[in-house]
Amino acid sequence: MAQSRQDILSKLADRGEDVVGRISDIPAAQRLLDAGVQLKARVDDMQKKMRGLDALERRVVALEKKVDQLARSSGGSARKTTAKRTTAKRSTTAAKKKTA
Repeated sequence: MAQSRQDILSKLADRGEDVVGRISDIPAAQRLLDAGVQLKARVDDMQKKMRGLDALERRVVALEKKVDQLARSSGGSARKTTAKRTTAKRSTTAAKKKTA
């Protein structure tokens, strides 16, 4: 019984090796494998960027505290800045008729 069980397992292992060998010959399987490798690389890059966000969030919090402190120390006398608008005068046909 042990001998037949071992034979079945060895046959199964041989079949598995054959299947793996055949899959590598199929172009669609190769594209799928390449897509998996690219996905792994993209996920790794995304993880690196996400780790960098923590540092940026800490900096933003620190800057917000500084801005709050500066706003309090100025006593609320913030200067308003307004942009000066310049518009060109348009000449209309009605204005031309009156002057003529």
